[in-house]
Amino acid sequence: MRVSVDLNRCQDHGQCVIAAPSVFSMTDDGVLEYISTPSESERFAVEEAADVCPLQAITIED
Repeated sequence: MRVSVDLNRCQDHGQCVIAAPSVFSMTDDGVLEYISTPSESERFAVEEAADVCPLQAITIED
């Protein structure tokens, strides 16, 4: 699984961090960081993060 975030669309709402905190995080400056190749065991949480993103900025590829 490969995760990508369109950082031009992302407005740092942080919903992905709540849904999948082991994959997505915010820096002290409020900038999103994420693991682009999380383990398969994270799939459900990553899919949830993509679903709750208000701007639909998260893409998952198999």
